[in-house]
Amino acid sequence: MNAYEIVKKPIITEKSMDQMADRKYTFEVAADANKIEIKKAVEEIFGVKVEKVTTMRMLGKIKRMGVNSGKRPDWKKAIVKLTENSKTIEFFDGLM
Repeated sequence: MNAYEIVKKPIITEKSMDQMADRKYTFEVAADANKIEIKKAVEEIFGVKVEKVTTMRMLGKIKRMGVNSGKRPDWKKAIVKLTENSKTIEFFDGLM
């Protein structure tokens, strides 16, 4: 997998915006990616130094439309903490 297949998209929520002050950034990542792959992918894409990666599996919600029910797909979330001497990710700078 290349770096862009591992890191799918950033997650923009109130909680993730508050964590940016602590140099933590949240991304949706490939479900089969491990922490080492995520760290290398973020460093390659954004040119930063990653200190720590925290991952969690998010279960898809059950949705109903009338009598039919379905399930959204499961996905994986990663919170990436940057080192103190690393630069910030410019993508998120315009959002604050």
